[in-house]
Amino acid sequence: MLDNRDATPLPGWPNDLANSGLTPLAGLAGALREDRHAVAQGITTPYNSGVNEGRITDVKLQKRLMAGRAGVSLLRHRVVLIAHLRRRYAERPPW
Repeated sequence: MLDNRDATPLPGWPNDLANSGLTPLAGLAGALREDRHAVAQGITTPYNSGVNEGRITDVKLQKRLMAGRAGVSLLRHRVVLIAHLRRRYAERPPW
């Protein structure tokens, strides 16, 4: 489904998971059924929020590391620095 960006087999897939007899997969099947429109949209569109999620993770990490130690200005400076470093190393060739 993901390689071909084809969500047509999706409606029957949660039923197969639920009937597998494995409790974690049955829970996953329930979550997929509840959010089936979002799952189908995620399969069929070429867009994702990976860059945003990475930046949010960076901000949360810095916030936890600096809790109670500094103000917003230092947190902002560190977040901008991390974003700059990520961009710089992403543009470099791997060798």
